[in-house]
Amino acid sequence: MSDFLIAPSILSADFARLGEEVDNVIASGADIVHFDVMDNHYVPNLTIGPLVCEALRKHGVTAPIDVHLMVKPVDRIIPDFARAGASYITFHPEASEHIDRSLGLIRESGCKSGLVFNPATPLSYLDYVLDKVDMILLMSVNPGFGGQSFIPATLDKLRQARQLVDDSGLEIRLEVDGGVKVDNIAEIAAAGADTFVAGSGVFGFGEASDANHYDSIIRKFRQQLVQGNSI
Repeated sequence: MSDFLIAPSILSADFARLGEEVDNVIASGADIVHFDVMDNHYVPNLTIGPLVCEALRKHGVTAPIDVHLMVKPVDRIIPDFARAGASYITFHPEASEHIDRSLGLIRESGCKSGLVFNPATPLSYLDYVLDKVDMILLMSVNPGFGGQSFIPATLDKLRQARQLVDDSGLEIRLEVDGGVKVDNIAEIAAAGADTFVAGSGVFGFGEASDANHYDSIIRKFRQQLVQGNSI
């Protein structure tokens, strides 16, 4: 799976004009809306829930919405996000008592399923559920806050995950989230990622921006990916 997808994280967008922000970034060439859900329990921050996801759909957003659940427990809220319009729902294995059941619930609810791995979480959680996963998300920062720096050790873990996916023969997206910038996205892609979450790297923590700004940032991401892929 060589196609690269860019998934701006709305965690760093201007929430006072969220619909406009998402419209602009999608019009500028982004592929997926990354939707960070934090409960101030599993991670030390509190963000948004299904009503905001539903509001984006009602606003007219048709792009895939990638819901990253940083909540514990996860099962209760999965159907709510499915009804609200999520395309992907991913969760952390530490947040579920029954990982296989949670993955099954996501698919039964009509969404694509995924597991999220913190920097110190082993990939061995995939050993018996790889066939039930549509996306693997590697956190390249510790979850909870935007604007953190990329953890270099993620590259080795990413190579391991890429080998695992390739050996399986399954169509599984390999996503990276945390500290993705113009100056490192090519290296991340070379290690095996095909889907890239960028929050402050795109939105700049809700600073006033416009479609021209997003055009420039996403074009630079694409240029780096093309150059890196041609080496």
